[in-house]
Amino acid sequence: MAIVSKNIPAPDNVKIKRALISVFDKSSLVGLARKLADIGIEIISTGGSAKAIADAGIKVRDVSQVTHFPEIMDGRVKTLHPSVHGGLLGIRDDETHVRAMEENNIADIDLLICNLYPFERTVAEGADYANCVENIDIGGPAMIRAASKNHAYVTVVTDPGDYDELLQSLEVNDGNTLLGFRKRMAAKAYGLTAQYDAAISNWFVGELDIDMPAQRTIGGRLSQVMRYGENPHQKAGFYVSGEARPGVATARQIQGKQLSYNNINDTDAAFELVSEFDPEKIAAIAIIKHANPCGVAQGVTLNEAYEKALACDPVSAFGGIIALNRMIDGDVASKIVEIFTEVIIAPDATEEARAIIAAKKNLRLLLSGGLADVRATGISAKTVSGGLLVQSRDIGNVDDLDLQVVTKRQPTKSELADLKFAFRVAKHVKSNAIIYVRDGATVGVGAGQMSRIDSSRIAARKAVDAADAIGSAQPLTIGSVVASDAFFPFADGLLSAIEAGATAVIQPGGSMRDDEVIAAADDAGIAMVFTGMRHFRH
Repeated sequence: MAIVSKNIPAPDNVKIKRALISVFDKSSLVGLARKLADIGIEIISTGGSAKAIADAGIKVRDVSQVTHFPEIMDGRVKTLHPSVHGGLLGIRDDETHVRAMEENNIADIDLLICNLYPFERTVAEGADYANCVENIDIGGPAMIRAASKNHAYVTVVTDPGDYDELLQSLEVNDGNTLLGFRKRMAAKAYGLTAQYDAAISNWFVGELDIDMPAQRTIGGRLSQVMRYGENPHQKAGFYVSGEARPGVATARQIQGKQLSYNNINDTDAAFELVSEFDPEKIAAIAIIKHANPCGVAQGVTLNEAYEKALACDPVSAFGGIIALNRMIDGDVASKIVEIFTEVIIAPDATEEARAIIAAKKNLRLLLSGGLADVRATGISAKTVSGGLLVQSRDIGNVDDLDLQVVTKRQPTKSELADLKFAFRVAKHVKSNAIIYVRDGATVGVGAGQMSRIDSSRIAARKAVDAADAIGSAQPLTIGSVVASDAFFPFADGLLSAIEAGATAVIQPGGSMRDDEVIAAADDAGIAMVFTGMRHFRH
């Protein structure tokens, strides 16, 4: 049976007489403590917080003077005491609570200022197991949860960014806080502890190689409130998980308008794709529109890669997202700004490139400091009605696969290189996906169709349009290779690719009609390679 409330009404105004301060993040601590002391609030504190306050000449009582118990076990036990938790949890208008507090010499604690050990930062910095465990805060979350539960009487502040609002509330309300403010701070505090526990839980899951834990919690900290979501009638916010892996969440925005929901979604898709290409070996560029690539290419220079990527679909590239796997130089920056682009993301940019891009004031420039590790394990999640679908990140890499040639004809060396390139791109194209590639560049992309043959035809049609745009007499799919993210269920999709001019095919294989598809390839004299790995992307 659930515990039943006594239905004691919460007061609107609560006078702040005593505050407990215990913070790891000491930004603005001294200024806050001084202002609290100036309005007559007694300050209790612990450890480093107490020292910082005392060193500033502000009167402070150590928590051990309240608990009459010393801090022990290297600070693990200092606030876990009835004198602290009773002061936070006691219902001031409940006679039995008041009597218990009086009988046990427990004084009210009206205000808790608390934030937590930097567990996520410790993990991100690569600390060993023991140090990660040591940075799991126990006393802090316990106090925060206690104060938040008793928000009818206790104010809890966990974010230094809220100190000014707290002080303003005390000034305007003659040393009182209002119930609405206490409720908002309590809600924010529970969000903090929930995210904190989620980070710890997910760290343990990773350390212990648990694929699917019995409870899965995904936490995030609000980074940006957006004007709207995918559409103007939808509300949206961007939450960061604390993962240190380079990407759109960790990149520095150098210039441009605030990123929108769709900008972030598309920029993530672009950056994940371009991260597949080793910058030490080759320059690579991906141009993304609506989360699908409309042009991907590699070259000796970024400038060469950009021109090849743009040629794949110059119409769709307008208003797109561009990701580069190397530092942006002046040459490629000059080319990129010739057409309207929403976002550019790259590991870095030269001063010359920054100056060129700065002329386009609305163009967002993000610098990530590095590429995403495409082999790093992690999870992806999406909501469904009543639940979450969670899966491991797709870290499949064509370089790691045992490729099998299943046709009579072997692919040439150049065809094999393009086949690997095409399959690398296919991983990042919405299913059903068909990608034509020639000379290290996409020349036709078919994405998100209900049938694979439609994707083949659309990709081929795009190649015809691109050829017309550059004045080519024939589409660039003539002499290309083609990749499919999943097997061809029938030979018709393959036949459409052959008709478009493809000379080699890469696909996972595994269809009941593989023999029929292989026979069609042999009849056309083209090479076919099976990967044994599918890359559905929905």
